[in-house]
Amino acid sequence: METARIIGITGGSGSGKTTIVRKISELVSDFVFIPQDNYYKSAEYLSNANITAFNFDHPEAFDNELMHEQLHALKHMQPIEMPTYDFVHHRRAEQSIKVKPRKLIIFEGIMIFTDPAIRDLIDLKIYVDTPDDIRFIRRLSRDIKERGRTVDSVIEQYLKVVRPGHFQFTEPTKNFADIIIPEGGVNENSLNMLVSFIKTILNNEL
Repeated sequence: METARIIGITGGSGSGKTTIVRKISELVSDFVFIPQDNYYKSAEYLSNANITAFNFDHPEAFDNELMHEQLHALKHMQPIEMPTYDFVHHRRAEQSIKVKPRKLIIFEGIMIFTDPAIRDLIDLKIYVDTPDDIRFIRRLSRDIKERGRTVDSVIEQYLKVVRPGHFQFTEPTKNFADIIIPEGGVNENSLNMLVSFIKTILNNEL
């Protein structure tokens, strides 16, 4: 039976993971994109005032069982109903997305290598290594513009849970990476190498 290949892209919040996926999509179109963010557990009781009451930067913040089930299905060329997440109201949205299988799956998120069962499904593991200050600035801008957050709430969350979670859970998974890309989407040489690998998969040359 034909199986798909999964490329996992991880790194800290704001490291440039999404930029890499976007640049891949400019050159390669035949893949499925699965963002780990879609699998957050609901925490609708949160607001700017109590944003640290739920730790989004902990492996248990994700529905890992569903994530593994759906990645396994896609890897074996079966369709899934991928959940979506409402980051303004901090809850799983009612809408899901029907995802049809492809030969290539791009799986992206801050903690995709922390669960051994999920990690074992990934064929190529990539870690995006970007300095802390750049990652924080990107996160601050995103959360204010896209998620209705205040500056104070972003800073509080970053200091109390994001930064500690990065060093406790995300950065150690660098040891599992097959490829480490410094500076994320601005590293053209690494991106060119990655795209060449992807095209090899799609051309059945592996």
